Amino acid sequence: MTKTKTQAAARTLPLNTILAGDCVEEMRKLPEGSVDLIFADPPYNLQLKGTLHRPDNSMVDAVDDAWDSFASFAAYDAFTESWLAEARRLLKPDGAIWVIGSYHNIFRVGAKMQDAGFWILNDVVWRKANPMPNFRGKRLTNAHETMIWAGKSETSKYTFNYEALKALNEGVQMRSDWVLPICNGGERLKDANGDKAHPTQKPESLLHRVLIGTSNPGDVVLDPFFGTGTTGAVAKMLGRDFIGIEREPSYRKVAEARIATVRRLEKEALQVSTSRRAEPRVPFGQLVERGMLRPGEILTSANGKAAKIRADGTLIADETRGSIHQVGAALEGAPSCNGWTYWHFRRDGKPVPIDVLRQQIRAEMRARPS
Repeated sequence: MTKTKTQAAARTLPLNTILAGDCVEEMRKLPEGSVDLIFADPPYNLQLKGTLHRPDNSMVDAVDDAWDSFASFAAYDAFTESWLAEARRLLKPDGAIWVIGSYHNIFRVGAKMQDAGFWILNDVVWRKANPMPNFRGKRLTNAHETMIWAGKSETSKYTFNYEALKALNEGVQMRSDWVLPICNGGERLKDANGDKAHPTQKPESLLHRVLIGTSNPGDVVLDPFFGTGTTGAVAKMLGRDFIGIEREPSYRKVAEARIATVRRLEKEALQVSTSRRAEPRVPFGQLVERGMLRPGEILTSANGKAAKIRADGTLIADETRGSIHQVGAALEGAPSCNGWTYWHFRRDGKPVPIDVLRQQIRAEMRARPS
């Protein structure tokens, strides 16, 4: 889709709106290739038999709603195929999808995702810090749910804010097992009778991590099973646009009231840590063109190696010629070398990494008005 078509599609999207109706029917009304990210929390098809009681004989508010009931696995599979087909149609070429589920459905959904052409990137285990116990004592405590993160296709250049997730994890690479509490306390929404507004309300911490890690401010996030609006609330706070689809009027009412109270963070607060690879590319020759370094000037390494700058931005050291990276690697007898940190120039008698000059140019580029 061309940039002009993408902009036109964005103008026709019902941004920051909760659409009422069946998810497949409502998705069919949206323009192709118009969504950056999808977060889907489809019915789990729990197949519950009878009521569930705690040891004190009080009844558990389990998921027994009509929307979670399917006549057979075949019926559930057909439903899954239908909504996944529309989800893939709506995603931009570099879009991605998250689907969350339990052992009841996630394996069936994962297979259908692969059949539909999605490219699975990770499965993430949400390990619940405070899971509900298994009251019947006949199985292990179900202490986790599984999320599948997938690109629209194998070639999708999906968003992955690696450094931001690393920062959320105290500087350590984010793993695929996330320990987060279930939704409880003040975050748990209640209806007029004081009961849970939704039996499977997801915690905002989970959506915060998903959206920070795999979307950017201004992206369009679709949630076809909107429920009480966790995706919309977090998206609004983090400067993303959302589209929700929900067929149950009671859930829509709660979601609308909830999202109305959310304040979008200021632009500065929305900025996240980025990888150096995401920074604007600055050729070494640009430093020479701009006179920040001069042809004939000598660069040195920390261990005393030296090379002379040539007018075209290459270096020469003895018989070795090439880029700052090639010459550094040759002098060290190494397969590769980061010339930006290897080479230094002298100012006021002190060695300074040439990367300081590159960062100066990048700062200028970021300061320019768009």
